Amino acid sequence: MQIEPMNNPVDSLIELAEKTGAIKFGEFTLASGAKSNRYFEGKLLTLHPEGACRVGEAICDILEGSGVQAVGGLILGAVPIATAVAVISHERGKSIPAFLVREAPKEHGTEKQVEGHLEPGMRVAIVEDVVTRGGSVFRAIKAVENLGCKVVKVVAIVDRHEGGSDKLIADGYDFVPLIHFNIDGTVQANKLL
Repeated sequence: MQIEPMNNPVDSLIELAEKTGAIKFGEFTLASGAKSNRYFEGKLLTLHPEGACRVGEAICDILEGSGVQAVGGLILGAVPIATAVAVISHERGKSIPAFLVREAPKEHGTEKQVEGHLEPGMRVAIVEDVVTRGGSVFRAIKAVENLGCKVVKVVAIVDRHEGGSDKLIADGYDFVPLIHFNIDGTVQANKLL
């Protein structure tokens, strides 16, 4: 496995992901049951102070000019990402509030599936730490679209290129990864950022 040479700002995010232990090489079983020789433990990056800041900055850059009014995704991976984006966007003077999507609606209180700052008709971004086959992202998309929101951007820290990103794009979603885990085993920053 190799890391492609630095050529854009996300490269420093890859270096930090390696430093925090978020990018791992070895033998792993993914949530889908598939086997892989590389793994991204996103929370080791997004729960690190510098990692949260860099991820928030990178995603705010991507969302610039998109008209996104709220950002969120499925619990657990999206929680620190959406929070980082909310904080960085506020610091930049263009606040984007966050929301979180539960796997299922609560069975008590307000019985909501989506928590936070989301209203019907809003333009939203869905965030995720890793897209493999896209299951988590599509559950989050379905929940917010059922509330009458429009998903205008989907951003992941890592795209594993195992079908999820292709399905998102085929279904008409504007998908942007920060980092690619390429089929040939290389890890590289999105060259379009």
